Amino acid sequence: MLNKSPFHFLLLLIVLLTTVFIPIDTFAQNIPELQNFNQTRISYNEKGMMILGGWAVGNMIWGGIAASQTSGQTKAFHQMNLYWNSVNLVIAGFGYWQATKENAGTDFWSTMDAQQNMEKILLFNAALDVAYVAGGLYLKERGLRLDKDKFIGFGKSILLQGAFLLTFDAVMYTFHHTHAKELPQIVNQISLGPAGFNISIPLGSVP
Repeated sequence: MLNKSPFHFLLLLIVLLTTVFIPIDTFAQNIPELQNFNQTRISYNEKGMMILGGWAVGNMIWGGIAASQTSGQTKAFHQMNLYWNSVNLVIAGFGYWQATKENAGTDFWSTMDAQQNMEKILLFNAALDVAYVAGGLYLKERGLRLDKDKFIGFGKSILLQGAFLLTFDAVMYTFHHTHAKELPQIVNQISLGPAGFNISIPLGSVP
């Protein structure tokens, strides 16, 4: 059996009592250090949307020029790159606009919600990216069976775009998930209200 010191039991009792008898709004505290944490998250999103936008613009220029100079499955490949990335550009522009409008607040619960929502969105996007890759493979193989150059070209393009988006979302998720691990280091105290008291619990100092 684990040896628990009286401090552990006292801390557990305080947390249980405050959870039962103190309204949840009491814990909606503003923690100034969270502003930098949130600003970093917003900065990740801004830079990510700039990368996605840059990829979109590059593919649209490349696809537009190459599609006019080629034929067959190569032409179809560049056409799909152009179509696909016109959508990516809209998403990147809207995402960047949203990030620039977001406020780097100091509220704990709002910070937690924003962080968790971002990670969930990236995981959902990654699942969609896998579906894109599978769809590209299917379209390519169908084109080979039916001897359809357009299907083959479109399939290759979707494969490329899906693979890029999967890599992009995986890298973004890694950055955000790693960043989230800083939260326990910032929030190392229990706040019982603006006029109440705080119990500071430095990490590693609990016996």
